[in-house]
This record gives sequence, structure tokens and C-alpha cells, in this order.
Amino acid sequence: MTTYERFEDTPVWQAAADLAAAIFDWVEHPLFRGKGDLADQLQRAALSISNNIAEGFERGTTNELIQFLYYARGSAGEVRSMLGVMERSVHFRDLKSQISDFKSRCESISRQIRGWANSLQNAEIPGQRHLNDQSRRAYENRQRREAFLQRMDTFNDELRTRLEAQRQARQAGDLSNEPPADEGPHGEKPHSRGSP
Repeated sequence: MTTYERFEDTPVWQAAADLAAAIFDWVEHPLFRGKGDLADQLQRAALSISNNIAEGFERGTTNELIQFLYYARGSAGEVRSMLGVMERSVHFRDLKSQISDFKSRCESISRQIRGWANSLQNAEIPGQRHLNDQSRRAYENRQRREAFLQRMDTFNDELRTRLEAQRQARQAGDLSNEPPADEGPHGEKPHSRGSP
């Protein structure tokens, strides 16, 4: 699993920030004029996605990060809901392709957030705030041990596969590496009784 030091480096924050910037530009379209505070709501909800990711990340505990990731996911749903309403309105029929694109981007962000939150549910460390040198070393040692055991499992699986292939080859009569029956293991002829 990749570990990020800054929320700005996470792919999902980058996607959310790009979405918010694009929506900020998009709502300048003349079709948004006279539609109440739809443009403002879209901007606030879109900005809330990246902001909640950032806040949860900076809180320093896994539980709070998960909580804010779900807030971010809720904001992505809010943006998608507004876009869905716009899609049904005749006033925005000229923006259908942009609406569809923004909805797809929101769905992708929601999937990324859900995947990240799910991976955190099983995290052994309760968050950066709870890490000290000793717990960090213990965690890193566990990670190294698990990686080593994984490599050993892979090696053992490959070895078993090779041995099984050799066994099957011998059973199938492929004894090309074995000496003929009238020769010993080193190619010598067997001695008959009484021969020197």
C-alpha cells in the first residue's frame, strides 16, 4: 500500500481539486444566471470534497480520516444530485455533455474514496497522531516480516509446481535424464556374477 505524506499527493484529492476548479469555471456560463444559488451550491459542494479529504488527512487519526472521507463522499453525491436535476431540466439541455462528464468524475471520486476508506477499516495503526518511534518501528518490522513471508510463500508455491511437473513427467515415461536399465547411475555396465 502506498503511503502519502501530504494530502496534496493523494490521487483522489488531486481529482477532487481538479473537479472543483473545473466547476468553478463552468458555472460562469450564462445559463446559470437567474437560477437562484445553484452555481454557489455547486461550487460549495465541489470544494467540500477536496476540503474534507484534506481535513481528515490532517486530523492525524485513522477514525477521523475515515469519517471525513465519508463527508467528502457525501459532497460528491451532492454534486452528482445537482447535476442529475440539471440533466432533467430543459434550461440546461445545451450542457448535457458537460453534465455527463462531471457526473462520471464524481462517481470515480466516490469509488476512490470508498476504496481508501475500506482499506483504512483494517489498518493496524490508529493514525499518525498515535505513532511514536517504537510503534512505527514495530509496524515497519511487521510489514517487512509479512513481505518476507509472502516471498517465501511464492517461492514454495513455485518449487511445489516444479516438483509436481517433474513427478508427472516421470510418470508419463519421460525418463530422458535417467540412465538406461542396463547401465548403473554413472553409466557403468553392471557386473555379472563371477566377473572381476
